[in-house]
Amino acid sequence: MALLEVRALTRSFYGVHALNGVDLDVEEGTITGLIGPNGAGKTTLFNCVSGLIPPQSGRVVFDGRNLLRVRTHGIVRLGIARTFQNVALFPSMTVLENVLVGAHSRWRPFGERKTRAQARESLDDLSLGDVVDRPAAGLPFGTLKRVEIARALVSRPRLLLLDEPAGGLNHEEVSELGELIRRIRKDYELTVLLVEHHMNLVMSICDRVHVLNFGKKIAEGAPQEVRANPAVIEAYLGSEAAA
Repeated sequence: MALLEVRALTRSFYGVHALNGVDLDVEEGTITGLIGPNGAGKTTLFNCVSGLIPPQSGRVVFDGRNLLRVRTHGIVRLGIARTFQNVALFPSMTVLENVLVGAHSRWRPFGERKTRAQARESLDDLSLGDVVDRPAAGLPFGTLKRVEIARALVSRPRLLLLDEPAGGLNHEEVSELGELIRRIRKDYELTVLLVEHHMNLVMSICDRVHVLNFGKKIAEGAPQEVRANPAVIEAYLGSEAAA
């Protein structure tokens, strides 16, 4: 049984199918990519898995547990954390305070010292120790992306959902991000589901890739198989390129 199972997931907005009967499995310990053109339904799937929006039909099962019966804050407690396509930090709060927000659902009475230590550990792991006490406002975009990942890691998830972590990064930063994702997968014993438009990143770090287009899954397989799939080429480049 896969760690995450998505079955026949459907969600519409104003009559338009963002997701249309999508099936997806994420095996434990893997880095799995979820790709597709803009508007394919990738972030909508993330939002359904993390409890931000309910699907209209289908199932989302995490480690045998039906997530559609779990409240949003309970999903974090079960071991799922995420980042966002657009950086969602509190500008006036320090980096440490932003990361501590990610630990809120696991906060225990008299556990503040331990939680702060874990937050600093996550920041050190992402080479952010020198900005711990600085406000998020004014920090470089690449740094803010790493702060978001640290905020997700502090909840000690089993499944990490990364929504376009390479967006806005330069070539060198993307290369460093790939190394970082592989490292935290190993160090934190994570399973990673990655939504990303940067194809070189996806193809270099993912064990398996799923492809959405107009709310439907059109392909899945190993990166090299997906890259050569005519339906995927057509979705990105048009029918002439696929031919």
